[in-house]
Parts: sequence; C-alpha cells; structure tokens
Amino acid sequence: MTTPPKPTGEVQREVIELRLLFEISKILDRSIDLRDELGPVLKAMVKHTGMLRGTITLVNRETGGLSIEAAHGLSGDELERGQYQPGEGVVGKVVENGRSMVIPRISQEPMFLNRTKARKNLSKKEISFLCVPIKMETAVIGALSADRLFAADISYEEDLRCMTIIASMIAQAVRLRQEHQEERKRLMEENTRLQHELQEKFRPANMIGRASTIQDVFDLIAQVAKSDATVLLRGESGVGKELVAHSLHYNSLRAAKAFIRVNCAALPESVIESELFGHEAGAFTGAVQQRQGRFELAHGGTIFLDEIGDLTAQTQVKLLRVLQEREFERVGGNETVKVDVRIIAATSRKLEDMMETDAFRQDLYYRLNVFPIHIPPLRERRTDILELANFFVEKYSKLNHKYVRRISTPAIDMLMSYHWPGNVRELENCLERAVLLTNDDVVHGHHLPPTLQTAEASNTPIKGTLDETLLQVEAELIIESLKNSKGNKARAARELGITERLMGLRVRKHEIEPKQYRN
Repeated sequence: MTTPPKPTGEVQREVIELRLLFEISKILDRSIDLRDELGPVLKAMVKHTGMLRGTITLVNRETGGLSIEAAHGLSGDELERGQYQPGEGVVGKVVENGRSMVIPRISQEPMFLNRTKARKNLSKKEISFLCVPIKMETAVIGALSADRLFAADISYEEDLRCMTIIASMIAQAVRLRQEHQEERKRLMEENTRLQHELQEKFRPANMIGRASTIQDVFDLIAQVAKSDATVLLRGESGVGKELVAHSLHYNSLRAAKAFIRVNCAALPESVIESELFGHEAGAFTGAVQQRQGRFELAHGGTIFLDEIGDLTAQTQVKLLRVLQEREFERVGGNETVKVDVRIIAATSRKLEDMMETDAFRQDLYYRLNVFPIHIPPLRERRTDILELANFFVEKYSKLNHKYVRRISTPAIDMLMSYHWPGNVRELENCLERAVLLTNDDVVHGHHLPPTLQTAEASNTPIKGTLDETLLQVEAELIIESLKNSKGNKARAARELGITERLMGLRVRKHEIEPKQYRN
C-alpha cells in the first residue's frame, strides 16, 4: 500500500520551514555572544514565515522580571517598553505556565497588554499573536512571540510547531553559551590561581636563604625584575641560577607569557642554530616543514639561555644581532622575524678568560653583561645549609610518602663541615638519598654519601702519629718519582724539587732500591 503524495502547498511549507531552520542553525553557530544573533534569528523567522514582527523575551536571573532581549519590527523605544513580570500579560502567562498561547484577535483579548505600543490602533488591525515558551530542561527562561495578519481559515498549529522548534534551538544555544561562559570563567580562575602559585613559588621571598650574600642577590632581583633589561647570571654549577631566572620572570610584567629555557651546552653544534632560530622547510635533510625556534616561542615572554659560554662562534654572531635588533632569519629562510623577548643568560665559566683567547666575543659579552648577578656558592653561605637541608628533607619525605622528623646531630655536623663543591644541587641529592635510606624517621650520618663521612662517623680512625704518617707519605712520593724516572735518582730529585744529595739520603733512610724501577 503506497502513501498518497502530500499536497503541493504542504510540501512547499515544509521546504520553507527546513530552509528557515537551517538558516537559524547557521546564525546561532556564528557567534559566541548570543545577543548578537537573536535579532538575525527573528529577521529570518519573519522573512520565511510572512509574519509581521517577532520578539524574544528573556527572564532576568537576578530580578526575576521579563524584558525583550531582541526584536524585529519594533523601534528602540518600543523595545525598551517591553518589560513584564511573570504572569503579566500573554507573555508573562506563557513564561509562568510554560505553555504556548495563541490570541487569534488581539483587539478582542483583554489579556493582551500591548505594552510596547507597537500596535497603535488595535480596533482597526486584525492581528493574531502567537507565543511559545523557551525552555531549558524544565526551567522556562523566556518566550518567543510573533504577530501575523488574522485570517479565519488559518491553522496556527504549523506556526506553533515551527516556533517551538526555533525556541528549542534558542534554548540549546543559550545552554551551550552558558556552559562555555562557565568553563571560560573556570579556566580564568584556574589560570589566575596557577599564576599566583607560580609567583609564590618563584618569588625571591620563597627562595631559601638568610645569609647576607644571598640577601644581596634577592635585592638585585627586586631591582631588575620589573624591567626588560638583559640579565647575566654568574656562579658555579649547582648554585641555583635557573631558580633565579624563574624568579626574575615570574616577578616581571611578562609573568603571564612564556618562559623558555635553552641549555646551550646540551644542544649539539649541528642543531643549536635551528633550535634557537627555527628553520624553513627544506633547509636541511629532515626539515620537512617550517619550525619555530625558541626565540619565536618566547615572543612576549622570557628566554633563559643557560651555559651561554658554550655557544659556538657562529651562533654568537647571530645571537648578538638578536640582542641588538630583536630580529633574525630562520635557518634556510630570507624572511626577517621580529620578536619581543627578554633575555636572561647564565654561565658557570669565566667569560673574561674566554675573551682573551677569542673563545667568546667581547661585543656579545658587553651586550649580555647589562645587569650581572653573581650567585654565591654554598660554602659562602654556610648559615643557610641547615635550613636548606630541612627543606629538602621535608620535600622528599612528602614525595616518597615518608615522615622524616629530624636530622641527627652527627649528620648535621657532617653537613656543616663539608665544602660542597656541587653546591645546592649536591646538597639536595644527598638529602634525597638519605630520605630514601632511613627507616626510623631520622636522617643519620651513615645515610649520607661516603664523601661526607668523617673518621668518627665511619669508624675509620686515623692510625699512627703525625711523624709516622709524614714518613709514609714521603716514601710513597719518592717511590712514585723513581717509577716515573725509571730509577734515575737525579731526574726523580728534580721532579720532587730537592737536591740529588738529599734524594740519596732519603732513599737510604727508607731503604728503597732504585735499581728495581729501571725496567
């Protein structure tokens, strides 16, 4: 049994309706701010359906009142007059009850208030008024209404069905916009919280140190952080130059932008230029597409060039141009790239000595050395050792799910008497190891590395008197020299800085036979 074909008029109406709904869906997807699109939605509805005018009335979530948010066919003054309360007039009833209403002739309906004054002479105009609720789940958030010329043979069911679909699309768009706004607000709050945490984490006040030498560093950070001046961090390996660089960035006006770190010593000479300045597609074998360098990634923020003294001479020339002009070309490219970036450099090498041997350019040195900050080694701030040790013990206790309550007195003595050639980094590594080894919630001396052990702590007391030890060392030195000189006492004496006569006396005293070292 075949379905009879629809009348031509009904088919045309469905086509018009589909075109209308498709156009409205495109309008609603066009902008994040829904207010910008409500007017065009009404305009499309009026154009496709032949209605006279249309309005969208929304509930004010703060006051609970109703006001016309958008309209087509109303003047500005008429739109402003469209203020209602729930239950007031036809629109208020629709919002209050959540049910659609049709007023065939507004001139004969006392409930129709004509609040906007858009229908100036109701007795002469046979106008029908249709109003459907805009629902978001179970809550009514507003109403969609429209005017059309009255005709006795018109069925309003198709108009109401089409308007209900449009109202549903508007409600869906409102819900998506609200979710987007809530997510955006959450992300902004999260970003603000993270920025605050970063500033708290890296600000100088949170860098541990009470010694006067490190306090001087804190003062210098406070003076230069807000500026865009190039900073050169000097100091031995492990003193915390990267921590100072973080502090400079997160206390600057660029804190919300990128902080890009480049270890110049870790990058091979063949890739350092591409890493810093990027490359174009086809610049070399394997360069299949354009790649941004670290300077471009740091645009608007800060780039930290660690171990700047290890740069090659060719890279130093290009870096000098970036410092002077804030521009460069990618590897294999001709286009000049301009960047707004603050440069912080660091080195543990003596650049002044390198300049004397032409290993480091003088002009680059003076460009980098605008605001030098020397970070003292740990041996020059011994008063900070215990505070740093406690901090690292607490840090690694949490990370390893332990509860280490204290550092024993012998362990403290060992920490305080050691010379710390690896500085703060070495101290941190020692305490991490100690926390992992302890089983009784206390860091003891035997948990520290052998290099920190004292004779008492390791139960290895020095045996013999001073004279006996000196004689033993003297004999070992003489034997070693005779080995190097293949038993030649004269050469051994010159190596040790003594006369041949004194060498002969020492050899006889220690009963050493030089002949056995000739072969």
